[in-house]
Amino acid sequence: MRRALLILVAIIIVAAAAFWILTEPRGVDAATVPNTPGDAKRGELLFWAGGCVSCHVSPNAPTDAALPMLGGGKPLVSTFGTFFPPNISPDKGTGIGNWTMLDFVNAMKKGITPDGKHLYPSFPYTSYQRMPVGDLIDLKAFLDTLPEVQAANQPDQLPFPLNLRRGLGLWKLLFLDGKEFTPDPAQSADINRGHYLVDGPGHCNECHTPRTLLGLGGLDYAHALVGAPNPSGRGRAPNITTGKNGIGSKSADELVTDFELGQNFSGVMSEVQENIAHLPEPDIQAIAAWLKAAPPQDGPARRPPGGAKPPAAQ
Repeated sequence: MRRALLILVAIIIVAAAAFWILTEPRGVDAATVPNTPGDAKRGELLFWAGGCVSCHVSPNAPTDAALPMLGGGKPLVSTFGTFFPPNISPDKGTGIGNWTMLDFVNAMKKGITPDGKHLYPSFPYTSYQRMPVGDLIDLKAFLDTLPEVQAANQPDQLPFPLNLRRGLGLWKLLFLDGKEFTPDPAQSADINRGHYLVDGPGHCNECHTPRTLLGLGGLDYAHALVGAPNPSGRGRAPNITTGKNGIGSKSADELVTDFELGQNFSGVMSEVQENIAHLPEPDIQAIAAWLKAAPPQDGPARRPPGGAKPPAAQ
């Protein structure tokens, strides 16, 4: 009996040590982050492509502000709990004004805070990891030009055991692959540009691609952009491929018009459109070109306005 107890204790100790080692936050190699100034003008383009305003703008910010005030946005209510988008303004006390470039790259690519804690994937670093370091340097250069907002961050509200951040290390081992976007030599520069904007800064897959492991896992790229349950638990993000019940009936020019004018969007997507509309037209055209060229996926029928069920097939 004593021997069995000792073996059990040893197993528990070994398992705990293995868990601690496997879940350790691992940042990027500092040597891969050059100490060079970024291009704020290019960074602004990436800022709008990423829709940073939608999550991080201060709720009480004046609507006519010349520059966005990113003091932390409205709560993101999900089936897992409530997440509070943090202050990403250049304020040194409550924002990211004291972050080094390595701190910023680690947050964007590895989902790690400057003090070495895991970030929840409600912050879409699984998509931002596709961005090259040079683009992240430019993005940070633009963020540093925005108004400083003094606003303390609120802690996320998640039930046990989801409130134990250390366990995210195991999730990352499975679903954070560390790969940057690689252009497809068989595709045009325009389509590759659109593919990058959609998969990287635009993080469209985070809502429009289903997840593995009953929604708890990483993105199921085998069914990219086919549509998925809304992270809030209400409704679905639609199929944005040219497959059945997708966007096949729209031309690339019609998609460009939608992105520029927003006449066919509502809800969260209307906010996304407002960000996309800031992009130069060639980039909007590139996004439309990729959506038309992406592998078609057949998705479920969309619900008509009002939430009623779609009519049965005849």
